[in-house]
Amino acid sequence: MKKIMVMLAITLGLVGVPAMAADMSNGADNFYKSDRVTIQKISFKNKMGMKVVGNLFTPKNLEQNRKYAVIVVGHPMGAVKEQSANLYATKLAEQGFVTLDFDLSFWGESEGEPRNTVSTDIYVDDFLAAVDFLGTQTFVDRGRIGALGICASGSFVVSAAQIDPRIRAIATVSMYDMGAANRNGLHHSVTLKQREKILQDAAQERTAEFSGAPIKYTSGTPEKLTKNSTVVEREFYDFYRTPRGYSPNTTTHPTLVSNVSFMNFYPFEQIQTISPRHLLFVVGEKGHSREFSEDAYQRAAEPKELYIVPGAGHVDLYDRTKLIPFAKLANFFRENLK
Repeated sequence: MKKIMVMLAITLGLVGVPAMAADMSNGADNFYKSDRVTIQKISFKNKMGMKVVGNLFTPKNLEQNRKYAVIVVGHPMGAVKEQSANLYATKLAEQGFVTLDFDLSFWGESEGEPRNTVSTDIYVDDFLAAVDFLGTQTFVDRGRIGALGICASGSFVVSAAQIDPRIRAIATVSMYDMGAANRNGLHHSVTLKQREKILQDAAQERTAEFSGAPIKYTSGTPEKLTKNSTVVEREFYDFYRTPRGYSPNTTTHPTLVSNVSFMNFYPFEQIQTISPRHLLFVVGEKGHSREFSEDAYQRAAEPKELYIVPGAGHVDLYDRTKLIPFAKLANFFRENLK
C-alpha cells in the first residue's frame, strides 16, 4: 500500500509531500475526469478589476445554436477550484449543464495581494462577475443561471443571491457560515474573552506588519497531526494534506490580519429575500458543520429544502462520489432552471 501511495504522489505531482495513507472509501475521487466533458481555462475581471481564473465545463456534444442552463460552482474556503469544485462541475456537466468554477480572488490562479487575503465583499463579487462572464457566452441562457457553493462558498453564494436576481436557483453543500464560525466557533464554543483575544492579536499584527514584519497566517488545515489533533482537524487533514485532495496551489491558511473580517460577515441576515427563488441545503448527517445549514434553512423563506445525506460527514461531501447526491443536485437545477 505504501508503494502505491508513493506512486500516486508522483503521478499527482506532490513533490515534497509525504505519501501518507488517505481514506479513499465511498468512491473518493477528487481528481475525477470525464471523457464526456470538455474543459476550457477561462478568465474574467471582477468589479475591482482583478483577474479571476476558472474552468468552463461543457458537455462534449455541446450545440452552439442551443441555449444551456448554467451553474457556477464555488470551492471550499482556503481551497482552490481543483479541490472539490472541479468534481462537482464535471459531474453536473455530464448531466447536460454548462458549469463554471473559479479560484476566489487572492487564492489559486486568481489575482489579489497579499495572497490568501479574506475579503467577503470581493469573494461575493467574484460570483457576480462569473455570472457577468457567462452572460456573454452565446450558448448560455441568461435566464437559467444557478449557483452551487461548497463549504464556505455556500455562504458566499447565499450572500451573492441576495443582491443578484440573475441567480435563479441556489444550492449549498456542507455549508459553513464563515461569519458565525469565526464569531462563535462550532456549536458556540468560542467565549467572548476568546473572541476579544483573537481581535487583539489581529490588531497587534496589523501594527507589526505596517512596520515591516512578515505576514502571518492562521487557521486552515494543520500541516501535521499530533496526538492532540481534533477529529475535525483530522478530517480536513485527510483531504488537504494527502494525495486524496492535495493541491500545490494552496496552503488553506488565510492571513491572520484579514481573517477577522469574517466576524463582520452575516450571510443569512437577509436570506428570506431570496424567495421565491429555490434554495437547497445539502448536508451530511454527521457533518460537524450541520448547524449552519440548519440555521440557514430555518431563516430562509419558501421554497426551500434541507437534504440530509445519511452517514456522511462534512468533508465526505467534498469528493466521496458514492455519498454525494449528484442526481439530487442535477434534478434540483433541472427543475428550477427551466
